[in-house]
Amino acid sequence: MTTYILILLVLVVILQLALLMRRPAPVDFSPLNESNTRLREVLADRLGKLSQNAIELKNIGDDIANFKNILMGNKQARGTFGERQLEDLIADIMPPESYAFQCVLESGVRPDCIIRLPYPPGDMVIDSKFPLESYTRMTADANDGLARKQFELDVRKHIDAIAEKYIIPGVTAESAMMFIASESIFEMLHREFGGTIEYAARKKVFIVSPATLWATLNTIRAVLSDIKIKRVAAQIKKELDALLSDLTRLSDRADNLGRHFSQTTTDIEQLQTSIRKIAPRAEKLRDMDFGED
Repeated sequence: MTTYILILLVLVVILQLALLMRRPAPVDFSPLNESNTRLREVLADRLGKLSQNAIELKNIGDDIANFKNILMGNKQARGTFGERQLEDLIADIMPPESYAFQCVLESGVRPDCIIRLPYPPGDMVIDSKFPLESYTRMTADANDGLARKQFELDVRKHIDAIAEKYIIPGVTAESAMMFIASESIFEMLHREFGGTIEYAARKKVFIVSPATLWATLNTIRAVLSDIKIKRVAAQIKKELDALLSDLTRLSDRADNLGRHFSQTTTDIEQLQTSIRKIAPRAEKLRDMDFGED
């Protein structure tokens, strides 16, 4: 594409030079000269824009080349690319407390990512590696049956490794996920290697792409939210039961206090009755003549 743009630029320059080299006729072509001047200005502006576009296209081409080197070249750089894509996808969807990257399991292995789930089912591991070298050799020659068989064999070996390292009874979930950063490779596996997909299912290793992992993570997040709601609801019910128990005890104590007040009122009334009876007798005693004159 950059070559085509450069050819177009050359043709525009030649056309501009041809216009400039034309000899004016004796006739007054002032209006035409003004039009040519404006045309040259427009062409110069377009030429500048085309040059800028050519530079931008070259930069894009360099970026594509670098991206291809990442995918097809250095294995470590490619692995970092897959891990980074996985991390970005999970961080965008899952709450921070529900996942961990590069943590060490009890067995000593270090998976790319763990989705924290209550047991059962337990923590689920996601692996972001993929035998891309075998895929590259297979796609380089569509008629190479040996490369095709080697690719399928390498994928199955990787599935076995995930099942052996990351599915630990009593520690992790009974299944794990193999993340493929390319939708086209994911689609090709399902279209041309159905047996390998079934093999992964038997090993309880689910192969996911960015799109399918996005859907899976959203489902997991909904389940975690439901579990959290149920846990909070259980705590609320427990607190309500305790509150009702406290209210019952408070009611019983209020009744007891009421009875005490009622008894106290009765006692006070009886005391006042006794006082009313004693007072006249005291007055009579005061008024009696004991003959002490």
